[in-house]
Amino acid sequence: MKTPKLRLKLTFDSGLTLGPGKADLLQGIAADGSISAAGRRMRMSYKRAWMLVEEMNAAFEAPLVESSRGGASGGGARLTAAGEAVLAHYRKLEAITLTQGADEISGIARLLKDATE
Repeated sequence: MKTPKLRLKLTFDSGLTLGPGKADLLQGIAADGSISAAGRRMRMSYKRAWMLVEEMNAAFEAPLVESSRGGASGGGARLTAAGEAVLAHYRKLEAITLTQGADEISGIARLLKDATE
């Protein structure tokens, strides 16, 4: 039996949804130092990546991503302390859910039809 994937999606009263896509985008920005590069890695348009960053920045008390325009030194983006904290909390919640919910996930998986039938 193949191990199922967990796709944790949090929906807040404010209307913000934080799920694996936004978390992966934040992680990509942290790794690449660029919103466009993070978006490309995810096969997402630059416009879509920017829209998601703007949505997250507007939803939190402090922006999660700080960007600078291009120029002689080139532009870039980085996670703020708030962005790093949100990403760390989300990843920890994923890990807790996988660890603490392993028995329940296995129980559900055992009730699935055999894919070879």
